[in-house]
Amino acid sequence: MKDLFIDNNVASRFTNPLDPEYKKLIVWLLTYDPKKPENNAYLVLSKKLIGEYSSSTQGANTSTCIPVIINKLIKEGRRNFISNERIKEFQAKHFTKKVQKHLRSNNKDREYIPLVLLSERKFAITIDDNFVYDLTHFPGFTVKAEKRPELLPYI
Repeated sequence: MKDLFIDNNVASRFTNPLDPEYKKLIVWLLTYDPKKPENNAYLVLSKKLIGEYSSSTQGANTSTCIPVIINKLIKEGRRNFISNERIKEFQAKHFTKKVQKHLRSNNKDREYIPLVLLSERKFAITIDDNFVYDLTHFPGFTVKAEKRPELLPYI
């Protein structure tokens, strides 16, 4: 499964993408080939992340805004949905006091750490330096988190 976590600070820019690398990422997300399912994009999602995406793009109604992309992926069965229960189980097991002491991201973003770490490929695109640090330094996991799509071998 070619899954990918896209932070809201990146996804909110999809409505009017000017950057060619973001356009390439959006095309990859929207392209569906039932004959080669191993090449299809999957988005890592949770209930909270979907809500955050929706609230940050209110009023946007373009074919490239993240809620439209999510709806297409869901219809095609191309999402890796992480339940609230799995997130809480992960936090209970891995968010020890020692780990929490070294986290740099804000409390709101810490709920998204399990999404990336429970995903199949553990790939993330985010422009938040503290979130990148937390993902790439989380003990026991190897994560690839980048600020730019072209720095990540997502395809």
